[in-house]
Order: sequence, then structure tokens, then C-alpha cells
Amino acid sequence: MTLDDVPAVGVLEHQLFPIDAWPVQMFLDELSQPETRRYLVAETSDGIVGYAGLMCIEPIADVQTIAVVPAYEGRGIGSTLLTQLIEEARRRWATEVLLEVRADNPRAQQLYVRFGFEQIHVRARYYRDGVDALIMRLQLAAPETEGHEATEAGQA
Repeated sequence: MTLDDVPAVGVLEHQLFPIDAWPVQMFLDELSQPETRRYLVAETSDGIVGYAGLMCIEPIADVQTIAVVPAYEGRGIGSTLLTQLIEEARRRWATEVLLEVRADNPRAQQLYVRFGFEQIHVRARYYRDGVDALIMRLQLAAPETEGHEATEAGQA
């Protein structure tokens, strides 16, 4: 995602998440922090049809947002975006990836489960309309350090 993408992403954000839409300024703020953030867009000839963002402050990565235009769901766009976010988390030495998902969004929950995420907590009435958020976590393999596989304790 570039600064030029933000207006179109802002329009999609308000269409896809009318209750909990991020203000455009939030995307601008996120893009201004490349040392801890990575944002992506999926584009077709129709324009931007998906976007996603990750915050990573070692050792935790957090999926900030992921969205696909409904007409493009089921084409692997969400999977591709999520794969790229997980790869980015690994590049940034994260040991786990966290995310919140609406309790009333089984399609997204199924995607995350397919990628190995497990529900670890519920945030009651997290969203503005009172829906709970499910907190999900993906444990990443410990990165190799100087040719030695790190132990679970984090020692090389």
C-alpha cells in the first residue's frame, strides 16, 4: 500500500466496515511507521479489491486489518494477503501472530483456522455494535539463529 492507495482503501473501508471503519488518517498514520508496519493491497483491472496490514513489535505480530471486496471473495485474495502478512511477521522475527475477528464472521474465522490460528480469548462487546471479538493466535516456528535452531526458551 502506498499513500496514493489510501483514498481508495478509505472508500472500501467504509463500504466493508460501516460500523467500525478506520478513518483515512489512521491508514496514513500506519503507513508512516514502516519500521513496525507493513500494509498491502490486492489489485485487479477494477482497482483495489483487497487490503491488509500488519504491526510487528518483536516478538509479537498483529494483523491490524484484512479485507476483500465481497465480489472477489473465494478467489484466494484473502489467503494471499494473509500468507504475505505471515511471511512478513517471520521476516521481522515474530514468534506469534495475533488478530481479532468478529464472532459473527465465520468465513474469516475459517480462513484463520485453515492457516493454523487458534482462538485464545474473547473480548466481549469489542465492536461498536456490541459483537464480541475472538482473539486468535498463530504460533510461528522459532527462527534459526547463526545456523542453530533456537530452543523454545529462545536460546541459540
